[in-house]
Amino acid sequence: MGFSFYSVIEAALLCINAVAILNEQRLLSRFGESGNQYTTGYADEFHQTGGAKQQLLTLIRSVRTVMRVPLIAFNIVTILFLVLFG
Repeated sequence: MGFSFYSVIEAALLCINAVAILNEQRLLSRFGESGNQYTTGYADEFHQTGGAKQQLLTLIRSVRTVMRVPLIAFNIVTILFLVLFG
């Protein structure tokens, strides 16, 4: 099995799927954050966003909300591609 562009895309899809199915309450309690603390994601020079941990949590929330429907389509296309072409 060779290393190809398709395998890189498939690995990225699997990582995004892993982020999409995370349980937010369990994840946030492990990081010591409360589930009710949401940031808007907008930052200017006066109001900087939090550190790396807060940015990672914001990224996870964004992936869960924005990528939910497109992930279904990407997964179906990937499955059909694997079934048809092996």
